[in-house]
Amino acid sequence: MSTQWFYDTSTGQVQELEHKGQQKDLLGPYATREEAEQALERAKVRTEENDRRDREEDDW
Repeated sequence: MSTQWFYDTSTGQVQELEHKGQQKDLLGPYATREEAEQALERAKVRTEENDRRDREEDDW
C-alpha cells in the first residue's frame, strides 16, 4: 500500500497517514508529499473556480 499524505491546517505541516493529526484539521489524502504541500493553493484555486461558476449561474 502506498503512503497517504495530509496537510494539517493547524500546524502547516505535511504528515503521513500514520502520523496525522486530528481529522478536523486535515486536507487530503494526497498521493504524494508534493501534492500535500500544495494543498492550500489547490483549495484556493478550486474555491475561486467554484465562486466564478456560482456568479455565472446567478447571472443567467
